[in-house]
Amino acid sequence: MNFKTIGIIISREYLNKVKKKSFIWTTLLVPILVAGLTIGIMLAVINSKEKTKTIAVVDQSGIVLPYLTDSETISFQDFSSMPLDTVKNNLSVMNLDGVLSVGPLDSLEKTVSADLYSSKPFGMELTDNVNSRINRAVEDYRISSYNIEGLDQILKNVKANVHLRSYTLGEDGEEKISEAGVYSILSMVLGIFLFMFITLFGGMVMSAVIEEKSSRVVEVLVSSVKATELMFGKIIGIALVALTQFLLWLLLSGAIIGIAGGIIGFDKLAGQNPTEMVNTMGVDADQLEAMTAQMNDESELSVVLSTLQNLPYGQLIGLFLVYFVFGYLLYASMFAAIGSAVENEGDTQQLQLPLTIPLMLGYIIALYAFRAPDSSIAFWGSIIPFTSPIVMISRLPFGVPTWEIILSIVLLVITFIVFAWASAKIYKVGILMFGKKSTWKDLWKWFRQS
Repeated sequence: MNFKTIGIIISREYLNKVKKKSFIWTTLLVPILVAGLTIGIMLAVINSKEKTKTIAVVDQSGIVLPYLTDSETISFQDFSSMPLDTVKNNLSVMNLDGVLSVGPLDSLEKTVSADLYSSKPFGMELTDNVNSRINRAVEDYRISSYNIEGLDQILKNVKANVHLRSYTLGEDGEEKISEAGVYSILSMVLGIFLFMFITLFGGMVMSAVIEEKSSRVVEVLVSSVKATELMFGKIIGIALVALTQFLLWLLLSGAIIGIAGGIIGFDKLAGQNPTEMVNTMGVDADQLEAMTAQMNDESELSVVLSTLQNLPYGQLIGLFLVYFVFGYLLYASMFAAIGSAVENEGDTQQLQLPLTIPLMLGYIIALYAFRAPDSSIAFWGSIIPFTSPIVMISRLPFGVPTWEIILSIVLLVITFIVFAWASAKIYKVGILMFGKKSTWKDLWKWFRQS
């Protein structure tokens, strides 16, 4: 292959793509949409406070009403002296949003029944809030029924809140704090990113090949350059286009969100009452108390920070690039071969399926890998070249033996070389075939002929 010719093709492919109106519009619109979604979510959180609902309470148990104290979103009124039907039939007249009926206390089961009536359905936040208060009333009643002094405090004291800390030992015996949760999140993020990049960029290669073939431009190109040089120049050129667009998306999205935040004033979000924000997510008081205690525990924060500091960032970034490059090249070459065999994207479904299945399988294994990074399915998923880019990168935060990494990369590179060679042979014939819907049998015939 002539690398100078490939360089010219790369330059042509890159400049042709970035000068297109579709590239410019997509580059501008995607950050606006992303920023709009982010800003919308932030505004929804800031303005998520529901209007205060007034609820009548008909309490026949005598134990629930004291727990129904007013909040910023709920106001309770005692209507226990009135018949339930009278209140239900006059909600609008009494300016009530609903009525809570609490049945008589069941002394045998030590519980109550509760029903909530309203003219319009209430949201989950309100119903969960009321339900949690009723449960606390019943729990406190059950505790008091044992007539044991300080039983409620005893029950609180026996609840355990032990957090297991894990350490990894280096070759020199040095102990390093390692929080499994941090590794799990990082594992999922790396696997998902690599899956998205390979799928997105490989699809772009196939679309570009189909576009040139359908417009008959390829007939002119192959008269002056080799089909293999054209294929690899296109693959590398599109990779550079995609990376350029991705970096521009990051920069523009960050700039738009930063400017909008300064204008709208997202400092309101930081100053919002944490209790209100958590309640919006449907968390009751007991859960909020546990979460607050954990968040205020400085030792927990130090564990997370120490774990982040101990991560081998150089290795992660380096191997991420290696697996992305060779994983992309492997699949992009196969996508290019499929693109050369069809004249429109509607005909790619049958041929594309065998390629998408290994990608999806790798994605599924990667989601499982953070639970059991050393399991047999995770091991083989990180060794087999068609799934190794996604699965291996998901296992890396948990530590992978060097020999496994070397074996995985060697097999991936060899597989890329073999399939790139085979794809080039198919591409050379398929790119000039017109007027027939190709099948896998045709691709095999072209491979043997060229």
